[in-house]
Amino acid sequence: MVSLGVFQCYASAPSWRNSLPGNSLPGNHQSIVLSMKPFHFQALINYYCQEGYFHHVQTIASEGVKKFGNDPIFIFYRIYGTLMEGHVQEALLDLESIKNKPEVSLCTLMALIYAHKKSPNPDQEVISELDAKLKEQRKTAGQEALYFAGLFLWHIGRHEKAREYIDRMIKISNGSKEGLILRGWIDVTSGKEASIKKAAKYFDEGLQNGNDVFGLMGKAQYFEVRQNYSGALENVNQIIANFPHFLPAFMKKMKLQLALQDWEQATETAHRLLQKDALNLEAIKMEAIHHLCREGNIRECGRNPLILQQTQTLVERAFSLASHSADIATELGYQMILQGKVKEASKWYGTAMALDETSVPALTGIIRSQLMEGKLDDVEQQLEFLNEIQQSIGKSRQEEVITLLNDVLDIHFSCLRGLPLGVEYFEKLNPDFLIEIIKEYLNFCPAQPAGPGQPPSPLLKPCASVLETLVKTVPGLQQAAYFTAKVKYLAGNSEASQSILQHCIEQDPSYADAHLLMAQVHLSQNNFKLCSQSLELCLSYNFEVREHPVYHLIKAQAQIKMGEITEAIKTLQMAMNLPGMRNTASSSKSKSKKIEIDGSDRVSIYLELVEAHRLNGEQHEAIKVLQDAINEFSGTPEELRVVIANADLALAQEDVEGALTMLRNITPEQTYYVQAKEKMAQVYLEYRKDKKLYASCYRDLVEKMPSSHTFLLLGDAYMNIQEPEEALEVYEQALKKNPRDGALAHKIGNALIKTHNYAKAISYYEAALKTGQHNFLSYDLAELLLKLNQYDKAENVLQQVLDHESDFACLYVSLPQRLRGLLETTQEGARDLQAKVLKRIQIEQLDAVPMQKQLAAEICSEIAKHSATQRNYEKAIKFYKEALVYCETDNKVMLELARLYLAYDDVDSCQRQCALLLKNDPDNAAAAMVIWILYFRFKVNSYTLLSELDCLPRYTGEPNDALRHFNKARKDNDWGQNAVYNMIEICLNPDNETMGGEVFEHLDTDTEEGLLRRESVQLAVRTAEKLLKELKPQTVQGHVQLRIMENYCLVATKQKSNVERALNAFTEVVVNEKDHVPALLGMAIAYMILKQTPRARNQLKRISKMNWNPIDAEEFEKSWLLLADIYIQSSKYDMAGELLKRCLRNNRSCCKAYEYMGYIMEKEQAYKDAAANYEMAWKYGNQTNPTIGKFITIFSLLWSQNKLLDLDLVCRLIWNLKPSSI
Repeated sequence: MVSLGVFQCYASAPSWRNSLPGNSLPGNHQSIVLSMKPFHFQALINYYCQEGYFHHVQTIASEGVKKFGNDPIFIFYRIYGTLMEGHVQEALLDLESIKNKPEVSLCTLMALIYAHKKSPNPDQEVISELDAKLKEQRKTAGQEALYFAGLFLWHIGRHEKAREYIDRMIKISNGSKEGLILRGWIDVTSGKEASIKKAAKYFDEGLQNGNDVFGLMGKAQYFEVRQNYSGALENVNQIIANFPHFLPAFMKKMKLQLALQDWEQATETAHRLLQKDALNLEAIKMEAIHHLCREGNIRECGRNPLILQQTQTLVERAFSLASHSADIATELGYQMILQGKVKEASKWYGTAMALDETSVPALTGIIRSQLMEGKLDDVEQQLEFLNEIQQSIGKSRQEEVITLLNDVLDIHFSCLRGLPLGVEYFEKLNPDFLIEIIKEYLNFCPAQPAGPGQPPSPLLKPCASVLETLVKTVPGLQQAAYFTAKVKYLAGNSEASQSILQHCIEQDPSYADAHLLMAQVHLSQNNFKLCSQSLELCLSYNFEVREHPVYHLIKAQAQIKMGEITEAIKTLQMAMNLPGMRNTASSSKSKSKKIEIDGSDRVSIYLELVEAHRLNGEQHEAIKVLQDAINEFSGTPEELRVVIANADLALAQEDVEGALTMLRNITPEQTYYVQAKEKMAQVYLEYRKDKKLYASCYRDLVEKMPSSHTFLLLGDAYMNIQEPEEALEVYEQALKKNPRDGALAHKIGNALIKTHNYAKAISYYEAALKTGQHNFLSYDLAELLLKLNQYDKAENVLQQVLDHESDFACLYVSLPQRLRGLLETTQEGARDLQAKVLKRIQIEQLDAVPMQKQLAAEICSEIAKHSATQRNYEKAIKFYKEALVYCETDNKVMLELARLYLAYDDVDSCQRQCALLLKNDPDNAAAAMVIWILYFRFKVNSYTLLSELDCLPRYTGEPNDALRHFNKARKDNDWGQNAVYNMIEICLNPDNETMGGEVFEHLDTDTEEGLLRRESVQLAVRTAEKLLKELKPQTVQGHVQLRIMENYCLVATKQKSNVERALNAFTEVVVNEKDHVPALLGMAIAYMILKQTPRARNQLKRISKMNWNPIDAEEFEKSWLLLADIYIQSSKYDMAGELLKRCLRNNRSCCKAYEYMGYIMEKEQAYKDAAANYEMAWKYGNQTNPTIGKFITIFSLLWSQNKLLDLDLVCRLIWNLKPSSI
């Protein structure tokens, strides 16, 4: 990015900048000035004095003289402006003419003293005389003279002396409002916290009797200094309302709006200013900043040569007007550095040092120029002179260099603390300098992302932090976006990197580096087709990239992964012959432009060619290329990468000892010592199976290079070999070295959990969070509390994080799935906030809209899912529909919506959703299943379909087959939990009887058989209890479901104490969730077993009044059947019949409903109908219930003798099932 320092020149060099165009008042501004009152003129003059616009001061003062006669105050300020522009002799002559005017006598004498001191050869005798005269006149000076004397002292920066004069003026004037307001200004600009606090009191007292423009500006300044930009803006708006022609108020408003990061309003105010004053410098600067930093026009940032020529011209012109300014000469040197003109930069930095021998920026510039020219000895001498660094650059170890880089960032960002967003902030931010620092950091980072289970380089963290600031404040800076993508890629976040690179490429399709990095990202995702496309696009936009070895490296890596080894070897050999690849090749004989390629990429090409030859079975060629690499990189930091590759080649040839010997020769002083030790550890673990030597490698690392990173590696090693106690001890030592490392805190918590020290883990997480550690520790703590069934505490932990998080919506979606369900109220807040983000981003950042819409859809889906688990199906449908507004083709959302429509018997909507889903995804089996259910539920009976699903023999009277199938599925990640639940339910009710029902209970009168049945039930309950222990629910609803099932087991024992315990538990669930169908059914069954039928009936009637839903479909059916059973016992056949019909409407293969219907018909002596219903029960029970078969036989023989029924077959089936029934 072009240095914004050029803008600052207009705000910090009063001695020259007023001669630039735009400082004389344009016609429209001049007419505004002429319409002002005297106090407006004075406020305007004060503003321009403080801002350093001294030509403006002269112009306004001259207009004041014309309008109000030869007012000595305006004459004084006209002379003052001349003096501050450097015209000392002219100012001295003019000051002599007004020194006897009473109101300006003191300030004129002070100005004469100030002017004489600024003269090339100050006359000390004259100064002494003037000083004596000043002291004499001060004794008898009136309040007006004291006021303007204090005002002058304030303007030249002598705050303490100004305070003395104004305090005396306030005293003799009995609290003059002008004096109080000026005293407030003196305090608020003093830079001393104690004085600044007092300023508000003086402004309030001075403004008691009306609106004073100077006072209101002062109060706005006070709020700004206190960083209360909204309060300051209110005062400025008050000024604009009362004094609409006072332009400084508009300038202040514009700056405050920028400080509040309200770019839209700031630019609008700038436009208003330019309408009033077409050459207003502050408004022009605002438009320039907005264009560069907000609109993000990349082509006008990033050291654009045309822009740099323009800025250089401006600074050269500035220097011609103020050739004594070391700051401008330093800026010119910096402009040359940006253009790569190192010798010219040295010359200008030397000029700056000649003008000001104490200039640290100029000396730093000289050092930088010498570094760029490779003059390291000169650099060392300069650094010693500067007394900043006491060691030679180039000889520092890696850790020392990184420490220096960290110090650089700390010092650099400390200058930005407390600064509002504005010109000064952007100048001091210096994005170009920060990009250089990022490059230095990345030189010490691995060229590829860390492997699975390995932590990313710790150096990526400071890089990410700096780049986040840059991208946020200067989104138009192309390099910042590119390096952000690179850091994300190296940290393993390929998706984020891809998104940023896509934005870069859309803004500048010819950006070769972005295309190459995009290709690497696609390669890391094994998306070889897109990788090739990125390389082709890169080549099409920038044909010179074929001369860059990195292009061929990425292409070859993709070819190797695709198995095209021969083609990869050709590509790499082509890269080897390119300029810049070999030290011998880059000679002066080559006339073509030299391609800059760092050593890391060069060695990567060699090593990739070694690997390609090895994979192609060409061991001899691999060894030959490796030897070339050893010769090429001997004596360089990259030599050790070649040694490690040589060890890999030895391992491939099963020479384990040879590989270890090579790795042992790498010493702690060498760059890749850590990688060598990690490789040795890997060899010991994978080839020697020696855990002790594996851990000893990491212990050696900690001993030789103790740092938080090596301690972390040792801790991870202990965790890998299942020694969490040792890992915990090491992690704690690492944390002492880096107390605010959230990743370490996370690992310590995990180690404590591994050792089952849950209480200590909770205490540790809570203590870490109090110190302001990362939010993900809250997730860890919440997950642990959830695992320990402490739901309320888990919810509180998460809610505290979300309450203090600015990016609320993104944070909510980043929560693990099992934690989101805890936060019902938070979901709505996340959705509302994301809607606001979408509105804003559609105006400000169109390219981010798809990603934000996806985020909004995810939030709505989560709300819908949570609503469905709470049985609020209307709300669930509403939010699923809203999710589809944001993402119309989300198959998962469409499927869930179709299922909810099915639950509500909304056939048309269900069919419509399924049709859309199948149009998008013709092979979607889940959608086809919903269509199938629709068909059999509303068109045909369901038994045929159920019998074809071999995973559902449970519903066809074959519990043993069902158990066998579910047992196969119980270890599956996706279906295991459901399989176990089904197995438990079969154990508790293998014959699918109506639990708690009494209608058919008396039919089995065989005492011996009843005894066997009771024993079988007890065995089944014990089996169910064992299966319950396998369940590990991950959600709150999962834990409730487990609790319900545990208590169903207690009910199944039919022992009074157990049943009463279960009843209490069911009641607690219903208290927390009044319409929980499984719990209400459990209560009803318990009441039936306890012979409290009226209470059971009341619970079942509650269920019968609820809307059916697919989640609780089985419980609804069971409750209707049990209530029908109660009604049958009371001979209320009509009411029972209605309930049975409801069962059959929702499940036309409900065997038990047909059986009850047959029983009712039998009681009503409608034997033909009884036979028909028993026949249906027999059919849909898969001909497995002997009691039903017996009834069919009897009724068919007695009442339906003409019916074509194979009675012989029925009898034989009954005999096979239960001989005693015949």
